[in-house]
Amino acid sequence: MKTFKLPIESNPLQTKKDLQDALLQIVQPLKPYYSEGKAHVHISNTSAAYADEIAEMETFSRVLWGIAPLLAGGAEDAHWKTCLEGIKNGTNPSHEEYWGEIHNFDQRIVEMAVYGYTLVLAPEKLWEPLAPQEKENLASWLSQINHCKVHDCNWLFFPVLVNLGLKNINQPYDAQLIEQNLDRIEHFYLQNGWYADGVNAHTDYYVPFALHFYGLFYAKAMEKEDPDRAAVYKDRAAVFAQDFIHWFSEDGSAVPYGRSMTYRFSQTAFWSALVYADVDCFSLGVLKGLILRHFRWWFKQPVFTKDGLLTIGYAYPNMIMAENYNSPGSPYWSLKSFLVLSLEDEHPFWEAEEMPLPELNEKSVQHEASMILQRDKNTNHVLAYNAGHQATNDHTHTSAKYEKFVYSSIFGFSIPRAEWKLEQGAFDSMLALSEEDNIYRVKRTSEEFRIEADKIYMKWKPWADVEVQTWILPGAASHLRIHRIHSERTLDYADGGFAIGMKNALNQGSEIEATEHEDLAFIKFPWAESGIEQVYGDGRAERVYPHSNTNLMHSRTIIPALRGKINKGTTWLVSSVYGTPGSTHTNEWINSCTVEKDTDFITVKKKDTNEIIFKNPV
Repeated sequence: MKTFKLPIESNPLQTKKDLQDALLQIVQPLKPYYSEGKAHVHISNTSAAYADEIAEMETFSRVLWGIAPLLAGGAEDAHWKTCLEGIKNGTNPSHEEYWGEIHNFDQRIVEMAVYGYTLVLAPEKLWEPLAPQEKENLASWLSQINHCKVHDCNWLFFPVLVNLGLKNINQPYDAQLIEQNLDRIEHFYLQNGWYADGVNAHTDYYVPFALHFYGLFYAKAMEKEDPDRAAVYKDRAAVFAQDFIHWFSEDGSAVPYGRSMTYRFSQTAFWSALVYADVDCFSLGVLKGLILRHFRWWFKQPVFTKDGLLTIGYAYPNMIMAENYNSPGSPYWSLKSFLVLSLEDEHPFWEAEEMPLPELNEKSVQHEASMILQRDKNTNHVLAYNAGHQATNDHTHTSAKYEKFVYSSIFGFSIPRAEWKLEQGAFDSMLALSEEDNIYRVKRTSEEFRIEADKIYMKWKPWADVEVQTWILPGAASHLRIHRIHSERTLDYADGGFAIGMKNALNQGSEIEATEHEDLAFIKFPWAESGIEQVYGDGRAERVYPHSNTNLMHSRTIIPALRGKINKGTTWLVSSVYGTPGSTHTNEWINSCTVEKDTDFITVKKKDTNEIIFKNPV
């Protein structure tokens, strides 16, 4: 239990001054951790895939995502003196803290982008104070990026930002590389404002907080010299915004999904960039509300140490969910959301009245994201029903981050802690299959999928001789899952519901109300409810107590699940899954369907009306 309170928790986050204070409340606690030459920041002893010295340079650099717009917006910051000294020494080949020569696919390529960003936003703060040799050092060090290969994804924007910065200070830059990289990024564009983060790659938060963010920054910087491309980037962002707004709850939270969740409040960087680039899609009041409520939600979460340092994790410190590229300073990438601080004091954004979300449909079908977004307007609960992807990557816990059946703004999602049994696997919102040896497999990719107005279909193969067809019928408080499993081997299965946070309750303490019998597992706390019912199948309902720190939202959880056996041949499973915040339990989702099966068909009907809601040939 947290026993300390940080100044940022009392920040009302209403005015520009409040937002400036918030940024400094995040950045100033780093001061004691700067190296003697100020070019490195060491805040913890965990490591990433790259050298610790590069991780320390990363921490130093990521602060600038917030400091640069702060300076551009007219604020004076004593912390900048430390930053400027570090930049001078880090780019000086003769200094012991020199950041070094970079190579292909180097992590330092990622961090270089913010120096181009700063040279565009605040050249008078970074470039003009430098002595001639210091200017030569900085330009020379940054120019290395033009001779190195980058990953074929959002990384292509990093050389673009660096060259924009060099161009802005009248230094030699590579215009051809800018054009080449931007042309390549066009191959990632899908439609309706959506990109993938590479060819056949995932559509996740890298679309708004990377590809669109950098595109909008480019559009603002180059709207006179490259008006056609700038207009395209703005138009795409305006279209994308109509989908992306459905990912946010009225309380400011967003649906956690995908990798790099430790970047936390970067989820609102897109909205900040929209305002910065003057994109006309929602009113400034709506955008202001989105940004400020998001910050308020995050700064109520225990994401800081008692010294005020950002931690790796999501809604609390959590190394288990971290990526291989998450160093101690990686979370400071979230400072990109402070781009609005670059707006002048007289900008109408600061005068706009903060507005709630506009009237949104309860359901939003987003084909490019392979999702149906569903919101419960009575509870602020947002759910992303997910078909998955046909291709994947080798990042940590990819199945958990991209292939669950549903992701929730309230329940989050869980990641495995180890490979043994359901308790270590923490398989919420997934069907887990085992060869009767307690080692479970889940969906890693979808070989086929379809998204319709009222359901999602996917086909996946955990083994070459096991084919699973899954249909999801979305709903706000409950949804229906239908699995057809054709297997050439005998398997155990577990179909998991939402992982409900236990907070400080004991497993069997007075705060928990639990129902468990053969067909139903239901858990009720004052703050939320979660349950799963077996509509068709031969399994048994039970509660699974996953290992601690497996869920992104809650450090201790319970997962209601259905467990049973699958014999060789074809097996059908139908389950009803329920989850809602608060204590509003309704029995409407329980025993609400009937299933009829004959040789050729399975039919699911609503029990009260006899309406057919699903019918499919076997």
